[in-house]
Amino acid sequence: MSRRRKAEPLKQTARTPLSLRFWPRSLAFRVIAFSTVWAILTLIVIFTLITTLYRQASERGFDSLLSAHLFNLIGSVGVSEGGSLTGAPDLGDLRFSEPNSGWYWSVEPASEGVRGELHSSSMTKAILSPSVAEVPFNASFQRSYATEGINGEELEVFESEFVLDAKNRAARFRVMGNKTELEQEIGAFQRRLLTYLSLFGVGMIAINAIAILLGLQPLRRVRNALAMVREGTAQRLDGRFPAEIEPLANETNALIENNKRIVERSRTQVGNLAHSLKTPLAVLINEGRALGGAKGQLIAEQAASMQKQVDHYLQRARVAAQRDSVVYRTPVAPLVQRMVRVLQKLNPQTALSLSLPAVDIVFAGERQDLEELLGNLLDNAMKWAKSAVAVSVAPISGKKSGVGKEGAVDLFEISIEDDGPGIPEEKAREALKRGRRLDETKPGTGLGLAIVADLINEYGGVLALERSSMGGLKAVVRLRSLH
Repeated sequence: MSRRRKAEPLKQTARTPLSLRFWPRSLAFRVIAFSTVWAILTLIVIFTLITTLYRQASERGFDSLLSAHLFNLIGSVGVSEGGSLTGAPDLGDLRFSEPNSGWYWSVEPASEGVRGELHSSSMTKAILSPSVAEVPFNASFQRSYATEGINGEELEVFESEFVLDAKNRAARFRVMGNKTELEQEIGAFQRRLLTYLSLFGVGMIAINAIAILLGLQPLRRVRNALAMVREGTAQRLDGRFPAEIEPLANETNALIENNKRIVERSRTQVGNLAHSLKTPLAVLINEGRALGGAKGQLIAEQAASMQKQVDHYLQRARVAAQRDSVVYRTPVAPLVQRMVRVLQKLNPQTALSLSLPAVDIVFAGERQDLEELLGNLLDNAMKWAKSAVAVSVAPISGKKSGVGKEGAVDLFEISIEDDGPGIPEEKAREALKRGRRLDETKPGTGLGLAIVADLINEYGGVLALERSSMGGLKAVVRLRSLH
């Protein structure tokens, strides 16, 4: 009969918005980035505003200059009795005398009875003007337009028709200014302004970044102080903090003190319970042994089993009380070396090898708990090994694991393997159940692996039972380590 695979339900995972996924989590970076963007936008607005005002003022001044030159030209030209245009205009600008300078003036007949033509010495070629139909005169008989100069430059032209005498003889007056020259001056001003604003902006952003980083320096001090507390090198946050951060430091110190009180109270209660149960259990064991026979032996065995189970649950209560504490640290290598030496002396017939890493590993928990789980695993390996047991310790940096609540944490791994019969894969889970013994011929209560599993679970670790390359069981423990 074919077995259908049961469809697994789709897992719904919370997705971080794409805009926030790539946004750095650094508060300093965010503040500096926002202030930098704001500074850049402000400087852009200032640059646009100043250049716009400068352009408007320059164009108004340019038009005013052309208008003044036009009126000066009109006042300097007349007509003779014979109808010839007369006059020697001097507009007071040397550019009108420099050939092809882009600054020109001309006077042409605009009615019958007027002949001849006058123009500036800078005007070496005739410059065409649009027809009146294309650019009409206004009510004052004036018009302005743009045209191309002798060298291809852009010219701004002010033109007016003016009656010269009582006979209504009129002439057309034109004053032309180099608009390209004006645009070049405006462009040069914009470049200078952009340079100055850029230097100012860079300086302002740098000063702003320095001020922000200095302002956030107390937060770094708080972080370093918390790291020292977590590593066990300090008991509280010490130092002077700004008024805005001092309440946070005080509350954190209060939380640490409260955590210590809870741990100490739990330890006291655990100790009291252990002492209160120790005497009755000892009495039961002694009475069972004194009674003798099958019933006495049964009473003694059950009392001993009760004592171990009570010790086990008291141990779990103690671990649960201090699991989240941040002041416990246990160097792993010295503890493992000491336990291996003791077991080697107790079991001289078994070859016991040890492999330690070059780096120092610190367990984020109490020494007694690490001794408890290592003692049970080593005792189990020694019990089942034929001739050899291998112990190894190794760091696992930045791995994603089931350890803890974070995604990426610093871990270390302890591996204990033997050359015994091992445990079949289908029975590995049974071995972790409390009181379950796979071989009744071996002494014990069946609590060893269960105690180890519970201890590791309380610390948020992982225990795996695998097949060893030596032929027997390989127990792999992964726990959290401190930096």
